[in-house]
Amino acid sequence: MNILETRDLHHNFGPLKVLFGVDLQVEQGERHAVIGPNGAGKTTLFNTITGTYVPTSGKVLFKGKDITGYPPHKLARIGIGRSFQITSTFTNLMAFQNIRLAILSKDGIRFNLFRRVDRMKRVTEETEEMLRRINLYEDRDTPVSALSYGKSRALEISMALATDPEMVLLDEFSAGMSKEETHDAVALIRKLTEGKTVVIIEHDMDVVFNLADRITVLHYGKILATGKPEDIRNNQDVKDAYLGDLEV
Repeated sequence: MNILETRDLHHNFGPLKVLFGVDLQVEQGERHAVIGPNGAGKTTLFNTITGTYVPTSGKVLFKGKDITGYPPHKLARIGIGRSFQITSTFTNLMAFQNIRLAILSKDGIRFNLFRRVDRMKRVTEETEEMLRRINLYEDRDTPVSALSYGKSRALEISMALATDPEMVLLDEFSAGMSKEETHDAVALIRKLTEGKTVVIIEHDMDVVFNLADRITVLHYGKILATGKPEDIRNNQDVKDAYLGDLEV
């Protein structure tokens, strides 16, 4: 069963055409990677799926429902989470406060003068449990601006998942990470997304071929191929367009 579909999706920036009739299918519960060279339209595709852009034409479906043009906050309420290529945490707040904000958002709870957030036992317990799962409990009172890059990215990924989405989209989550940080991030994603649908944009082919159940290759705004990792690895068109002789 497909949890996410795009149908004949097009997007233009004025006269510049970026997406040309993209038909993407993501199955429920799978880890699906979208790869391709710079300028292929990967982030534009993510942005049209997650409501940052309204597509020029075509549809986006989530669990069979037309969600084309839904704004990001509405998508979050129906079970879609996202992390960005550029870290988007609240850097002036503590790690604990960042996770707590995501959990409050999930529960639809807003701060007011008559409800002390720090007295909300269940929210606090849930926040602390997430911090333990991502190995940041000891950094709970550390400002995000003082965390290492890898820890900051881990925090952002966990914020996207703390809202308990059915599907999460991760945009270049390993960008700027060391090999050790990337290894830890992949392990974290495996742990936190068990039973969920994950869609990733990623340039690190080691990450893609070790994490993804299926891969879609985007090339000049069109889907060149979709298949299991071994099928993509052996696809001559994909090699010619993107992978070359890369050992993956």
